[in-house]
Amino acid sequence: MTKSTWVNWAGEQRCTPAVVAAPRGVEELAEIVTAAAEAGRTVRVAGSGHSFTDAVLTDGTLVDLGGLNRVLDVDTATGRVRVEAGLTLNAASPLLHEHGLAFPNLGDIDTQTIAGATATATHGTGAKLQNISAALHSVEVMLADGSRVELNEQTDPDGWKAARVSIGALGIVTATTLQLEPSFVLDNVERPVPLYEVLADLDSYVDGNDHFEFFAFPHSSVAMTKALNRTDAVEQPRGRISEWLNDIVLANHLYDGMCKVGRRIPAAIPTIHRLAALAGSNNRQTDRSYRVFATPRLVKFNEMEYAVPREHSVAAVREIVELGKRFDTPMPIEVRWVAPDDAFLSPAGGRDTCYIAVHQYEGMVWDPYFRACEAVFDTYGGRPHWGKRHYQTAETLRPRYPDWDRFTAVRRRLDPTGVFANDYVRRVLGSLD
Repeated sequence: MTKSTWVNWAGEQRCTPAVVAAPRGVEELAEIVTAAAEAGRTVRVAGSGHSFTDAVLTDGTLVDLGGLNRVLDVDTATGRVRVEAGLTLNAASPLLHEHGLAFPNLGDIDTQTIAGATATATHGTGAKLQNISAALHSVEVMLADGSRVELNEQTDPDGWKAARVSIGALGIVTATTLQLEPSFVLDNVERPVPLYEVLADLDSYVDGNDHFEFFAFPHSSVAMTKALNRTDAVEQPRGRISEWLNDIVLANHLYDGMCKVGRRIPAAIPTIHRLAALAGSNNRQTDRSYRVFATPRLVKFNEMEYAVPREHSVAAVREIVELGKRFDTPMPIEVRWVAPDDAFLSPAGGRDTCYIAVHQYEGMVWDPYFRACEAVFDTYGGRPHWGKRHYQTAETLRPRYPDWDRFTAVRRRLDPTGVFANDYVRRVLGSLD
């Protein structure tokens, strides 16, 4: 245990905890947690640092679960897999593929730990598919006294619905049982389509593909669309050179260079948008699902993402695209869809959902742009992604979540003294006082 500074992936969230601990097992973790509670220190967990918010920050004890990263049990008959919470998605996928299993859906970034991804309701896209936390069949949570409770639909239905998306406010998730499905191959087709055509026939795109998303650039009339569908075709892994050229050189280094130009010369941003919308399209890939879902993200940025009811997709996208023309950002707007679920704090809880994400390149002013976007999202009853920038408080959020009080009741029961709370938790979920 040492004292050091923790910094998130984007480089804009940092803290210097009194204790940084990296336990190698649950018994050691229990000692760390009880010692912190006895000393009056708060406890937070750092996953892969891919949250853009201050959700992790603490001056108390910061726990790194990287040592709890094992696959504990695999039941191929039921598709249920027991894993430790510090296992990352990109490490889990190839291990699970060896047993013929896969996540039904993943986001376009998979560096997060399973605990971190589910706690913030990380998602992919697919109108008939839920976010990643919906795969949690059972959740093991460590409490402030070092004890562990198993939460599932049978043992504690409300606890289970709270723990699947908890922002770390209930305790430390130490292990989960995931409900997975047989491995599958995806065919990914990326092509440029005029934005007005996409929006005019949006339901056909969203419902006509297993997974559909698009990137809109405010100064371009063209959207970069991605349609992913399951196929019986044999996987066709790309060669190392092809993968490097597409995913690293073009999608990252070249685009990063374009963004640097936009940061230095804002007048170049409209041209950058038009080039980027076309440069990233006209690709095809047929491979294992997890290789297709996620791609490397080396370009640093800040992000805000909101979940709005699906029926407002077109109107909300149009407003955000028009708004994007008023602010200098070389980066795109990303639009995805997910099915409803029943986790208490899921942004997609109880409704078909459209996720709209806006980005700002590192080193560029993001606050005015994000505030303006949030004002638009608010008009549609938007709920923020828990791992992305937003300006909401418990007071503004409570009316947007029908089961808010049920989550609070679970929080009072599992963490009555607020050992696992920090300024972010108290701001967005309220104080337990």
